[in-house]
Order: sequence, then structure tokens, then C-alpha cells
Amino acid sequence: MTVQPRHIPLSQDAALIIALAGTAMPFAHSAEDEAERWLRVLRLHGQVGSALQSLGVGESPLMTGSDADHSGEVDGTPAFGAAVVDDVSKRAGELARARLADTIGTADLLFAVLDVYGRLFDRVLYLRGTSREELAERLATLESHYD
Repeated sequence: MTVQPRHIPLSQDAALIIALAGTAMPFAHSAEDEAERWLRVLRLHGQVGSALQSLGVGESPLMTGSDADHSGEVDGTPAFGAAVVDDVSKRAGELARARLADTIGTADLLFAVLDVYGRLFDRVLYLRGTSREELAERLATLESHYD
């Protein structure tokens, strides 16, 4: 008999992020473009949104340089596709389960995105003037204020 992993629901903020990402990913032209779209939705909600905004990550146009050139070809890494939202959600659930959480939070989604996109997401953060390390530090600071 196999034991099914416990289902952990999304927090309200995490659910909004997943819904927005689900509508944005089909329009991404590359994995870099997807990573940029994740950042745009993450900065809007929850603890991660507060951390990104406090680091000065504002709303600005897509900056990945992955738009189609004049020949109609797309630069960059091929997009993961719409299934990436499910992949990120699944990974976020694993992270939440590992920390024995009642819900999947925005930080779980962030770390899942970092896991899935790796250096591509690091570059998106860099283009916005921050880093994975600064973001993790700011999240830890915010979390200590909520405890």
C-alpha cells in the first residue's frame, strides 16, 4: 500500500499568483520571458511581493530581450510551456510539505520558480537590481516580523 502525499492547499495570495501565471505563460516566447512573467506576478502578492517591492523591484515593461526579432524568430531558451505552472505548483507543494505547512505560500512558489528556472530567474532578478540572496535575506527579515 502506497501512502499518498498530503494535499496542501494554496494560500489566497499563492492562488492568485498561480491563476495569473496560468494566464500569462501561454503568451511567453521563451523561458526567459516566462521567468520575467513569474517575477511580475510574484511581486504583486503576499510576503514575496512585499519583499520584492521593498527591494525596489517595480512594475516595468518586460525586459528579457526575448521578443521576436524582425525575421520572426525568437531569441532565447525555448519556453517550458503552460505545463510549467503545474510543475511550479507541484514543487511548491513539496516544499510546503517539507516544512510541515498548512498552506502553500508565496515563498514556496518563489523557491519553486528558482528551482525550475535557476540561472534564468537569477538573471531576471539581476536586471531588476536584486539577487536571489538579497531576496532570501529580505524574506527572512519580513518573516521574523510576522512571528
